[in-house]
Amino acid sequence: MKNIKYIFLSFIMAVSIYGCDKGFEDINENIDDPVVVPSSMMIGTIVRDAMNEMYSTFNGSEIGETWSQHASLIQYNDPDRYKPRVTSMDAMWNIFYRTASNANQMYELAVAEGNETNQGVALVLKAYCFHVITDLYGACPYTEALKGPSEGNFTPAYDDQEVVYAGILDLLNQSMSLLSSGNGEINGDMDIMYAGDASKWLKFAYSLKFRALMRISGVQDVSTELQAVYNSGHLFASNSDEAKLVYLSASPEANPLYESIVAGARGEHKLSETFINALVASNDPRLPVMAQEAANGGYVGKPNGYEESPLAGFGYDDVSPIGANYLLPTAPGYFMSYSELLFLIAEAAKKGYISGGDATAQSYYEAGILNSLTENGVAGEYASFMVPASGVVYNSTDALELIGTQKWIVLFCQGFEAWTEYRRTGFPELTPAAQAYLDEIPSRLKYESTEVSVNGPNYRAVLERQGADELTTKIWWMGN
Repeated sequence: MKNIKYIFLSFIMAVSIYGCDKGFEDINENIDDPVVVPSSMMIGTIVRDAMNEMYSTFNGSEIGETWSQHASLIQYNDPDRYKPRVTSMDAMWNIFYRTASNANQMYELAVAEGNETNQGVALVLKAYCFHVITDLYGACPYTEALKGPSEGNFTPAYDDQEVVYAGILDLLNQSMSLLSSGNGEINGDMDIMYAGDASKWLKFAYSLKFRALMRISGVQDVSTELQAVYNSGHLFASNSDEAKLVYLSASPEANPLYESIVAGARGEHKLSETFINALVASNDPRLPVMAQEAANGGYVGKPNGYEESPLAGFGYDDVSPIGANYLLPTAPGYFMSYSELLFLIAEAAKKGYISGGDATAQSYYEAGILNSLTENGVAGEYASFMVPASGVVYNSTDALELIGTQKWIVLFCQGFEAWTEYRRTGFPELTPAAQAYLDEIPSRLKYESTEVSVNGPNYRAVLERQGADELTTKIWWMGN
């Protein structure tokens, strides 16, 4: 947790009771008050807080989905034009530091319990939080973060992203050892992601490590580590392994996209012309699942950007809404999907980071497409989709573009991850939004708005190293 923003204070009120009743305190002790919170009890809060922010329409949708050109906003479209809400950028910073702090607290509780399994779960979740923070902002407090209550450090220094990623990988390595120990167990009733299955948390740790290594593979040689993770036998092996929160059918436990777009009637969230055109051009069978027909008929996307709001010809009834299945209250929120992993492995094989070359790359590429079609209920159309006319058949020349584009499609409604992978791979090739405030797609978010005043010396020091606190400043793994 960002120490400056969230300081949890415990107040102890001592009440002296004077009287002659022997044993009064014992008689009036509340046996229902827990002395110590069980570490498993914190899993739900951490998981839900993280996913609620990633899937918030003000965050993942208005920023990630529009910048990756899955979506476009009919009205109130400043974020689509690269002017995000300051409150959204602040919220991602504050809530993910708070969530990291909660994961840290869970770890300490699990240590006190001697529960190594729950220690491992906590470290996976902590690693995920810092993975999100550094991918969105670049350099960030890491080694001195989360130490306000324990050490009184409320102005932590910023670590360069290379240091943060080394820390993330170390957290994941520790989690793997702890989750493999068999010492301790997870309360399945409190584990809202894996129902207490430590083997699936272990797979999440390995799969997240594969993603993290791929994220930095353009600026650091990580082929040995990637091969080891690939050979481990602990990566996701099916959709049942993937890390996701399945939301509930009723508010306030429903998927945030449903809460905002359907229950909250936020109709300005529609699909991008870029996304619709890509699916139409390849005759993609996922089109009627990922999109609904516009009220005025047909599958129509809105061009990203434009000052005029609504843009003539692209009003609320003219543009396709997000597919109904993706707006269900029970639609899952993904930390990481199996389909994403399959495409990451395909890319790693094509680039020679792991063994197998084009044959392995093609195998995983095709498996990724089939798995995505299966998830969307159109697996029966796989054979008719994988034909030369669709433009999606694997070939060694265009392999990286094919892999990147198909990964972009499977990351639909996972806005921040889609934008992040676009920033890393450059695929698909996107044209910046029209009439935007910037002439390029943003490379990062701006730091939390009070950092300049409450953590000024450290804030200014990081700008000297990383560059200006602007949306266009490239972060380390982008080759800055």
